[in-house]
Amino acid sequence: MRIAYVTETYPPEINGVALTAARFVRGLRSRGHAVDLVRPRQAHEEKCNRRTEWRVPGMPIPMYRDLRIGLPVVSQLTKRWKVDRPELVHVATEGPLGWAAIRAARANGLPVTSDFRTNFDQYSAHYRLGWLRGVVGGYLKHFHNATDRTFVPTPAMRRVLSDQGFLRTEVVGRGVDTENFSPSHASPELRASWGADENSPVLLYVGRLASEKNVPLAFEAFEAVRARVPTARFVVVGDGPLRRKLESDHPDAIFAGSQRGAALARHFASADVFLFPSLTETFGNVTLEALASGLLVVAFRSGAAAVHIDDCTSGILIAPDDPQGFVAGACAAAHQFRYLDLIRRGARRVALAATWEAVINRFEICLSDAAHAIEVPLIESCPA
Repeated sequence: MRIAYVTETYPPEINGVALTAARFVRGLRSRGHAVDLVRPRQAHEEKCNRRTEWRVPGMPIPMYRDLRIGLPVVSQLTKRWKVDRPELVHVATEGPLGWAAIRAARANGLPVTSDFRTNFDQYSAHYRLGWLRGVVGGYLKHFHNATDRTFVPTPAMRRVLSDQGFLRTEVVGRGVDTENFSPSHASPELRASWGADENSPVLLYVGRLASEKNVPLAFEAFEAVRARVPTARFVVVGDGPLRRKLESDHPDAIFAGSQRGAALARHFASADVFLFPSLTETFGNVTLEALASGLLVVAFRSGAAAVHIDDCTSGILIAPDDPQGFVAGACAAAHQFRYLDLIRRGARRVALAATWEAVINRFEICLSDAAHAIEVPLIESCPA
């Protein structure tokens, strides 16, 4: 099948959406599908316009200057797909390039599917734009309802969106590479560089340092842990607009910056307790990566944690409205980290069952079904 895959973010950008998009593209190509990747050209990248990839003009996102969005190149996409017609257009992100792809697909009479990746409506409150939440939510619903199917990562997300009026939603989960993320990658040298020994619990946060990630709660948990276990360490992997302030406010934390590949795997495997305080994630890939690495995961009961963690069997789940419960869970895990091997093994077993092979197989089947469906929404349902 020939598939046009459209995304606003893609490696070398480092974020969950970009890395997941790359995983799906590789998976589809490995199964013999011809994938036409359409994405913004990032800073310092060369132009590219081949049959397999087109890097369109882009611009920085105002709140995320290190990320870019694609421009709404409707006419160029319409022409491209008229000359070299795909069987289906898949839109992975909800920016201007995604809108353009929907309109171009409909202009050519092509079926189009989409991913619900990010709760942008929830993000608005974290940037003093809470009054826009309804507008953003309406935009997202209109965007996805203009496509034949919208893929979501969890059953809970499907229920939430269906209650909000989103149509034709299907669950396609996420997987984890359990060879790249494994306890076997633990590094005594890296752990020693953090000033930790066998009696020092190492807490880990991996993700963007931004308001919508609820990062201050992870630091609150660390300070509570350290009050009880003074030898505790907190390693922070990631970057973002809050980094400078967090470094100033928490000089005892270890800021490792962005990590990827083998280095990221070593950071995961060399820690003990993984803190995931976010409540805005549609999934949270790093949760699965922490489980695969055999960590004691402390997370709210949402996203990946709600799907894959059994409380006190493969991790520690906290009710979403209980931030102090999150702090208490982190303290309990850190205080007993040497005696919770059963939970660590449970975490690893959970990850071993969440294979990318199964996820991409389901995605492939869903795309094929959508490509061969008889009923196609009218072009009038698309945005002007």
